[in-house]
Amino acid sequence: MATTISVPVRAQTHLSRVVVFLFAVTAGSSAGCLYYLQPLLHEISVDFSISTATAGLLIAVTQIGYLLGLAFVVPLGDFVNRRRLVTGLLAVSCLALVAAGLMPAYGGLVTMVFAVGVSASAAQVVVPWAAAIAAPNERGAVVGNVMSGLLIGILSSRVLSGLVAEVGGWRAILFVAAGLQVAMAVAVWFRAPEARPEAAGSGQSYPQVLRSILTLVRTHDVLRHRMFLGGLSMAAFSCMWTAIAFLLAGAGDSSYSYSEAEIGLFGLAGVAGALIAPVVGKLADRGYLRHTQYGVWGAQIAGWVLLWAGAHHVVVLVIALLIFDFGVQGVQLANQTGVYSLDGQARSRLTTAYMVAYFAGGVIGSTVGGWAYQAGGWPLVCTIGTGSAIVGLATWAIFSWTERGHPLQGRAAHAELRGAVRG
Repeated sequence: MATTISVPVRAQTHLSRVVVFLFAVTAGSSAGCLYYLQPLLHEISVDFSISTATAGLLIAVTQIGYLLGLAFVVPLGDFVNRRRLVTGLLAVSCLALVAAGLMPAYGGLVTMVFAVGVSASAAQVVVPWAAAIAAPNERGAVVGNVMSGLLIGILSSRVLSGLVAEVGGWRAILFVAAGLQVAMAVAVWFRAPEARPEAAGSGQSYPQVLRSILTLVRTHDVLRHRMFLGGLSMAAFSCMWTAIAFLLAGAGDSSYSYSEAEIGLFGLAGVAGALIAPVVGKLADRGYLRHTQYGVWGAQIAGWVLLWAGAHHVVVLVIALLIFDFGVQGVQLANQTGVYSLDGQARSRLTTAYMVAYFAGGVIGSTVGGWAYQAGGWPLVCTIGTGSAIVGLATWAIFSWTERGHPLQGRAAHAELRGAVRG
């Protein structure tokens, strides 16, 4: 039997590549469960004889479940054994995925994907877990790698679902995903580092834990700023990936007409963009956190413009997806690097506050994506998305100005990290 690694509370150590990879894959496999059905929405709408807007609600319902998991499950990571918590959530995810694949009616499918969403919150227990045991001078890079695994899981889930659906229909991917969750549960139980929760023994009750999240939001301006920016970015991300499934399938006035497998392969462009994004975490570690935000919001704007132009040019569309997903992941990494530096004993609760706002944006984006494509096609989707990216860039400029002198800004953050290492 493999032995587990014991890490004391507040331990700050170099994490091996194997451990970081395990965290990244666990986050990615869990988050991917939110989106396996996204590139198959057109086929699901035909199977159940529902509209594109109604089919798009499947993703919104899954994200609502995820939102509730973030609000009520993830905070427990500061107080209970994270290894047991993550393993339990992965087991629940497996059961919900199997049940979803067996549902004969749309209403039953909606119920089960909601449960899948709740259990997928395991992804956001893993991220602060990695941040808690990483050394301060590599925390940005570690979080960047784990978050890249999370986003790659989201994007590659579309590729996998398309390929599997081409062979076995849209239900088959749910059974494949269930098998993957079982494998990850075993790997986490036997190989993940075990650390005493940072706030264990604090004597707080569960309601007090939840109230403490609101206290963190009231206390930290930086947290509120990142919550808004993260929600805005995720809304654009969900809007685009929901709507593009209909564009590529040939719905409406689209000039494309791709199969499930071909639609899924477009997720590879997003994966490529996510693989580039860890450079943002490294720049944050070197003291350029404020400057990277301008660059990644600019990448989102450029991505939306190219997405608009790619409505009839597939090469342009692929390039646009790469640039756009780099921008989205870059915003996420820059935001979380700042958030995790606020309070070392409250990283799971900080994650809850930030990610609730983030996926609330995702729910809105998924709903708007289906509606916008039905109402005005791809041009309306891109108009809304470009506007959101411009608002994000302008808002960051305001936040950056108000945060000048904050210890999380610029080279001051880097100096703080170096001082912690020397101490």
